[in-house]
Amino acid sequence: MENTDKMVIDTLKEVGALLEGHFLLSSGKHSNRYCQCAKLLQYPDKAAKVLKVVADKLKDVDFDIIVGPAMGGVVVSYELARQTGKPGIFAERQDGNMTIRRGFEIKKGQKAIISEDVITTGKSFLEVANIIKELGGEVVGIICIVDRRAEGVEVEYPLYSAVKLDIKSYEKEQCPMCKEGTPYVKPGSRNIK
Repeated sequence: MENTDKMVIDTLKEVGALLEGHFLLSSGKHSNRYCQCAKLLQYPDKAAKVLKVVADKLKDVDFDIIVGPAMGGVVVSYELARQTGKPGIFAERQDGNMTIRRGFEIKKGQKAIISEDVITTGKSFLEVANIIKELGGEVVGIICIVDRRAEGVEVEYPLYSAVKLDIKSYEKEQCPMCKEGTPYVKPGSRNIK
């Protein structure tokens, strides 16, 4: 059996999704590596192969719907829905707050999986989890392509990832690249305050 971690990492490198440099993350932290899963998701065949790793992990999970926060979770939600035969929708920001709209709905008692491209702090999926609960749904798990949470960042739901990567994150004041004067790039989609 092929080592799925190696396959996922090799695929991320092949499409230029695993980057080296100085990055300002959506969380406000800094990092010397960044995983830009959009680079993977532009290739449906490669995305399908990587997300099959996650779909296989969900075989015994009871869920009704997949909800992906925009932007990173939208295509992930779609592809996972395609592979599992479950509906896939997305949440998006309206006036700065995450919401479900466009005629999408979460029904009372519906069991939801939240899909992400990359999880660092969990801020985006927690916003979506709160919406799902407010609408009467139940969050039964989180999926992502890359789990890059730092040590000590816990998630209150079962987490299923294609791969776990150890990528260091720093507060701005402790960032070694800032101390060296290296300019950063902000590749994420969330506005940082």
